[in-house]
Amino acid sequence: MELPIGGAIWHSGFCWLILLLHFVYRVSSNAEGDALNALKTNLADPNNVLQSWDPTLVNPCTWFHVTCNSENSVTRVELYSNNLSGRIPDELGNLTALVSLDLYLNNLTGPIPVTLGKLEKLRFLRLNNNTLSGTIPVTLTNVMSLQVL
Repeated sequence: MELPIGGAIWHSGFCWLILLLHFVYRVSSNAEGDALNALKTNLADPNNVLQSWDPTLVNPCTWFHVTCNSENSVTRVELYSNNLSGRIPDELGNLTALVSLDLYLNNLTGPIPVTLGKLEKLRFLRLNNNTLSGTIPVTLTNVMSLQVL
């Protein structure tokens, strides 16, 4: 069965729209995966708690210690008490849907990234019991949703 010319054009346009939406979805998911991969590469992980963090996956929603919402955006990263050491990367500020970041009771060093101040939805930030240096970034005062620091 052949489509009329108008139907063929509509069908072709619809296919291109689906491909475009898929590409946009993959790019946003990969940006979050890139941010979490930056965390993984900055950390020493002697207990292999990050072994499921595969940067080749379309999105990080299947990774252990990561929770996503219904739009497959990262909302929680919970890596407390895992003997992780290293620095918190600036890229975590790119997790725009993040509500909870729990890195309590590890061996993290260095400053708290000022980019965490970009996380407008962040409500829970637990970084205590690490050996972080410097002051709490002023940018975190811009996060009006923050309830636990």
